Amino acid sequence: MERAGNSADGWEAAVLDGGPADGVRIRVAGRPRVVQVSYPCPLDDEAGTTGVRVDALHIYRRKSRAGDTPLRYGFDAASP
Repeated sequence: MERAGNSADGWEAAVLDGGPADGVRIRVAGRPRVVQVSYPCPLDDEAGTTGVRVDALHIYRRKSRAGDTPLRYGFDAASP
């Protein structure tokens, strides 16, 4: 039997709380403890940086308990 918010293929709805992705809805499989969100950062000097990409990395940690719907992840400001 499926819990509310789960699909037959194992993906589950989740919501990100706080930080730069506050309110974003995602789908996860297997209720991972941590979700990583990256955001592209523009480069000031494009010359000589062919193929270089810089992303800001944001970490969200699972804060819901089993059976909670939707599953929630809270922003971890202390993570790198």
